[in-house]
Amino acid sequence: MPTPRHAAIATLAIWSLAASAQTPAPVVLDDLRGLRIDKTEVTIAQFARYARATGTATRAEREGGGFEYMGGWQRRAGWTWQRPDGSPPDTDQLPAVHLTHAEAQAYCQWAGGRLPTADEWRTAGFTELRSQPPAPWARGTTYPWTTGQSPQGANTSDPDHWARAAPVNATAAGVNGLHDMGANVWEWAADARGEERRTMGGSWWYPASQMHADVEAWKPADFYAVYIGFRCVYDPVKQR
Repeated sequence: MPTPRHAAIATLAIWSLAASAQTPAPVVLDDLRGLRIDKTEVTIAQFARYARATGTATRAEREGGGFEYMGGWQRRAGWTWQRPDGSPPDTDQLPAVHLTHAEAQAYCQWAGGRLPTADEWRTAGFTELRSQPPAPWARGTTYPWTTGQSPQGANTSDPDHWARAAPVNATAAGVNGLHDMGANVWEWAADARGEERRTMGGSWWYPASQMHADVEAWKPADFYAVYIGFRCVYDPVKQR
């Protein structure tokens, strides 16, 4: 009879195949040195492929579960990137959360990239950088929201289709064709301030006002919670 661990490994194998089939190509930001950025936040399925390949066990897994804020930070038993809210999720296309800054960076390096700087993240999230963007986007325009002229279509605490995190690609595509640069989950950036690292974009726990470009939050680098995920950027290959 298979054990729960065997079942989890089998699930990871299935999710790994899903990741290879469903992962969209990064978006090329023509006006930002040709930098490429993930179209969506890194998903459970994508992180599962990495975990299988590297044998990674995250701190949330080793230390009893991640954190949720309920009048103070509360550890939630069993909450990990595989089970963001403690129970098996309905889809492996939810953002991977409960990951420290170092764990997010390690994934990006494994995938051939890195975490974005706050400036890169902010520019990609608010200024249209594609050489031929589709309507209604205009090249070189900086928008007030990551979703364009209004926050409509983002996953915030305001009334919408999602009570908590939304699957990637479920919300409206925004500037540069990117999803969830504002709201859904905070995203780790590369910037450091002592033992803290910067997070960008707000999350589903906050109203749309937290989606503005000047909103950020410094968090301990070794922190992990249900509200924090990430995406990667990829530097252009230099021609010899």
